[in-house]
Amino acid sequence: MSFIRKTVCAATLASVLALMPGMAAAETIFGAMAKAYENNPDLNAVRARLRATDENVTIAKAGMRPQVAATASATQLSVGHVSGMPSGYTNDYNQTDVGLSITQMIFDGFQTLNNVRAAESGVFASRENLKANEISILLAAAQAYADVARDQQIVVIRKQNLAFLQEQLNAANARLEVGEGTRTDVSQAEAQLAGAQALLAAAIAQLKQSEATYVQVVGEAPSGVKQPSPASKALPSTLDGAVASAIREHPSVLAALHAVDAAGYQVKSAEGMLLPGVVIQGNVGRHTTTNSSSSDTDYSSASITAQLKVPLYQGGAEFGRIRQAKETLGEQRIMVDSARAAVRQQVTSAYAQMQAATAAISAARKQLSAANLALQGVIEERNVGQKTTLDVLNAQDTVLQAKESLVGYQRNAVVASYSVLAASGKLTIQSQGLEVAEYRSEGHYEEVKDKWFGLRTVDGR
Repeated sequence: MSFIRKTVCAATLASVLALMPGMAAAETIFGAMAKAYENNPDLNAVRARLRATDENVTIAKAGMRPQVAATASATQLSVGHVSGMPSGYTNDYNQTDVGLSITQMIFDGFQTLNNVRAAESGVFASRENLKANEISILLAAAQAYADVARDQQIVVIRKQNLAFLQEQLNAANARLEVGEGTRTDVSQAEAQLAGAQALLAAAIAQLKQSEATYVQVVGEAPSGVKQPSPASKALPSTLDGAVASAIREHPSVLAALHAVDAAGYQVKSAEGMLLPGVVIQGNVGRHTTTNSSSSDTDYSSASITAQLKVPLYQGGAEFGRIRQAKETLGEQRIMVDSARAAVRQQVTSAYAQMQAATAAISAARKQLSAANLALQGVIEERNVGQKTTLDVLNAQDTVLQAKESLVGYQRNAVVASYSVLAASGKLTIQSQGLEVAEYRSEGHYEEVKDKWFGLRTVDGR
């Protein structure tokens, strides 16, 4: 067969395999995070909540805009017999009034201005909360991926262990038949085999649970999952650097700072209740009166009224609101310290877990290597009568534990490394180079912040 023909056949076979069901490309941990960023319903709900928060700015700005109202009324009055008038005489009045009023606030003690600024700060805080939720979902996706990879390997390990124990049982039966073994060896192998079957069933159940969690977070079933490597992109090189980054950049800290700004503007808004207010109102109207006993009247009217209101005492509610707003401001300042302390604890804990898992991996590999050598030695000694079947089973159990410990430590190292990124505020789609479109919350805000009217949302609902 010529080289060209071989090439064509190979390409055709590759195309057919790619189209076959169940032959999906292997998923990476970065692909899982990208899908979670795009599909996770909890994250999409937070984005919808932010879009609703954007409207608070429009609502606050309404205090600066004119208020227009139309009025219409109709009155009918029927007067009965009047003294001195002929019997059966009545006098009916029909009056119709229509009007239009426009009210414009000129000055309200800066209350509206500060309400707008408070609403804007609330939007900024919500944006940071969205970023914190994005980090949380990306971490959940990484953890779900690592859990599936670990549980898949444990299932394989326990299947291998089951096959090994089946061989030992067969060997024990063979030795018993030729008089070189005992019934006790067979029973011990059977007991160990039954325990291995139970362990395998438990591992399969755990894998199914991890896969269900993966679907919940990522939105798709796992496919072609491989053991991931610990995070390396944007990972702080030192604990002090991670803590400093977290205190400075973590979205939860930034959200708390914006909440302080919002609370400060609320204090100023409450203090504005003590200042004078100026309102201008314009009215135009048309009045029509029909009288059965006299001529009709029909006239128009127009007026402009300027009102200055100087509050002197409002029952004490204004002072209570000011004190309340100041206490809320104090609370938000304390919450900044709480947020910083929380991220410091999270970074320190995650960094310690990452270091411990990395050290444990090295130790577990040495343990596994030694356990495998010991198992081979015990098997050879059993074959020459120096060891028993129980010794082989115990050595195999040590190998099993070493393998599972290594897989668990590898999973812990991956999760801990991404936890360090999350705690320091650096687990983002940009830092990890995820191939997914970034959600731009500023676009919706710019669309709605200056809207004067309209019932439909930006996306047409």
